[in-house]
Amino acid sequence: MNITELRLQGNDESDFMPIIPINEQESEQDKNMQYPDELPILPLRNTVLFPGVVLPITVGRDKSIKAVQEAYKGDKLIGVIAQKETSVDEPTATDLVKVGTVAKIMKLIKMPDGGTTIIIQGKRRFELLEVVADEPFFRARIAIIQEREEEVTSDFEAILSSIKDLATQIIQLSPNVPPEAAIILKNIENPMFLINFVSSNQSVELSEKQELLEVNDIHGRAEKLIHLLQRELQFAELKNKVTNKARVEIDKQQRDYFLQQQLKSIKDELGGDSNEREIAELKKKADAKKWPEAAMQLFKTNIQKLERMHPTTPDYSVVYNHLDLMLDLPWHEYTDDNYDLKNAKKVLDQDHYGMQKIKNRIIEYLAVLKLKGDMKSPILCFVGPPGIGKTSLGKSIAHAVGRKYARVSFGGLHDESEIRGHRKTYIGAMPGRILQNIRKVKTSNPVMILDEIDKIGNDHRGDPSSALLEVLDPEQNNSFYDNYLELEYDLSKVLFIATANNIQNIQPALRDRLEIIDLSGYAVEEKVEIAKKHLLPKQKEAHGLGDTKLKVPEKVLEKIIESYTRESGVRELDRQLASIMRYHAKEVVLKNKIESTVSMKEVEKILGSPRYSNDIYKTVNMPGVAVGLAWTYVGGDILFIEVVLSEGKGEMKLTGNLGNVMKESASTALTYLQANAKKWGIATDAFTKNNIHIHVPEGATPKDGPSAGITMLTALASAFTQRKVKPYLAMTGEITLRGQVLPVGGIKEKVLAAKRAGLKDIIMCWQNEKDVQEIDSEFISGVTFHYVKNMQDVLDLALV
Repeated sequence: MNITELRLQGNDESDFMPIIPINEQESEQDKNMQYPDELPILPLRNTVLFPGVVLPITVGRDKSIKAVQEAYKGDKLIGVIAQKETSVDEPTATDLVKVGTVAKIMKLIKMPDGGTTIIIQGKRRFELLEVVADEPFFRARIAIIQEREEEVTSDFEAILSSIKDLATQIIQLSPNVPPEAAIILKNIENPMFLINFVSSNQSVELSEKQELLEVNDIHGRAEKLIHLLQRELQFAELKNKVTNKARVEIDKQQRDYFLQQQLKSIKDELGGDSNEREIAELKKKADAKKWPEAAMQLFKTNIQKLERMHPTTPDYSVVYNHLDLMLDLPWHEYTDDNYDLKNAKKVLDQDHYGMQKIKNRIIEYLAVLKLKGDMKSPILCFVGPPGIGKTSLGKSIAHAVGRKYARVSFGGLHDESEIRGHRKTYIGAMPGRILQNIRKVKTSNPVMILDEIDKIGNDHRGDPSSALLEVLDPEQNNSFYDNYLELEYDLSKVLFIATANNIQNIQPALRDRLEIIDLSGYAVEEKVEIAKKHLLPKQKEAHGLGDTKLKVPEKVLEKIIESYTRESGVRELDRQLASIMRYHAKEVVLKNKIESTVSMKEVEKILGSPRYSNDIYKTVNMPGVAVGLAWTYVGGDILFIEVVLSEGKGEMKLTGNLGNVMKESASTALTYLQANAKKWGIATDAFTKNNIHIHVPEGATPKDGPSAGITMLTALASAFTQRKVKPYLAMTGEITLRGQVLPVGGIKEKVLAAKRAGLKDIIMCWQNEKDVQEIDSEFISGVTFHYVKNMQDVLDLALV
């Protein structure tokens, strides 16, 4: 049979393509065809089949495939019926409508993907009386609905003509439907087929198509069809109108773009565009800006210069960027300080444990601000070993005071232009880091951390520490001059906080401008509290163990601190706790059984054998060995002074990578011992018949300073008298040729190091007693301090 394809509705999402036969008249054979009382049923989910219409259908469901195969073996007749709900994948008898169409399977095609496609033609409408079987496919008793032959009156002809006209108009308004469809439509002469065909191709809801199929009266069906076509035509006209309007707008935009390009070309020929829009925006921002008179005048001068420039000239971007910086800077814009001293203290205590000296200084500053309302900000400098929280404390201060936070890292900085800015005429010029951070935080009174100020470089490119003199002088920084800005900027309201590890590396003029606050390392007890309050919760959260009840007892924390870390701060402790958390995270993921409390045994399993042992410091087994206390930039430390005598001519050898000051201390100690040899029962010729070798272990580590003076003298005296040094004893202090003991620095770090090492007695100068009193007595319990004035006292205490 010759067939022609036609899609009337232009619906790209359709799962079928309607086909009409060229010979639309019903054949005599079809008129006289006998239809059985029972038929296999093929439920369709997305369309309704009308009599006379040919459709290709892709069959996917198992039941449907079996029904098709059964029908194709016999008379090829099958009952096609629509589902009530298209979303149902496996319909039951109750999901089927009551009126469908008997169809003849004209062709069955096996697809390469295993699917089945059939071409069916609707024959007669039927009423579903009863579903007699639903396995292996639906089979139902049906009753054929007889179509009445209608007399073709002039009214009916008018209705048919209207249907053709409306359908033709819809085809013309639908870009996806080929225009040949209108010609085919006009050539359909059978009234019944015309109504069925147009009904089948309507872009309406499935339920509306089903209602059309169920109308028995052909007049009624035609009138209902006209109503639906008129609605569809209105929708098509509206859609076409919207599409045309959008097309007109796009055409207008293209036209405007073309004209703009032409205008730009004309302006380029005439000398360039003045960029009025950009300049107007800058002026608008400037009108709303509160700034000094000098800044306003400079802005006006530069904006006039910008108006006279062509945008393609190199200077245009230089001037524009300079104006942009001026507008971005927060001239006279300040955040309100939080003067609630109790809240500030609470915030500081929450974020950091201990550090009372710094916290009190900040509270005092806030108190003065509250009383006076205005005050030049102090320039604070936190000096202490790494990892004790200097930088993070600055952030906490900003939070407590209610100010914005900015941080400038000076580690390795070697160009003073990084602070003062570059001349804006240079390519890639930028303002200095101070103004960059002010611009970023958008306030003129932030808390600004000057991190690692002791590590600023100094070479042929300039001395950045000298450039900082202006920034950190309260008498000068109200008129800080940046080379890029070319204006003075007030930094007097900025709370500068510098951090450093070694104050000796800061040049004296800069050091003089800083209010130095010494931060010593933490005692074991403090580290335990920090671990409990801060480090453990942070690491549990970071490793996804926040909801678990994992606990680390205090004794275990002490074991980790003493056996796996040697530091003043808590960075290494933080890393060790992270290792424990990673191990437990792995165990949780592997669903292994884990204890809720970390034990000593488990710590050794995770972290390995203890890295540090205090045993070697607790006893001195031979004469000539004394234990000294040293200060390093990472905190306090313990060191041995070893003296060995050998036959010779009285020469003294010093090893252990010692600095000049330490070598001089050794010479001073030896001279004092020679001068007082009789007092200690040493033969005078012992110094000429013996060579003296003084060694300080860990030779790879440089050592210097006067604080090992009394330790060297004690070791020398022990070697010459062959009297052992008292066990569990450490000492620190400088000596003079007259045997006086002088005070030294870094006492807290040294004492805490001795406590960590398990030493029980410490000898030091009587003038250092005040430094010991500043240490919390809980942290040094079990340690006995001996305060001495001269070397006689030292040797009486030290030698057994």
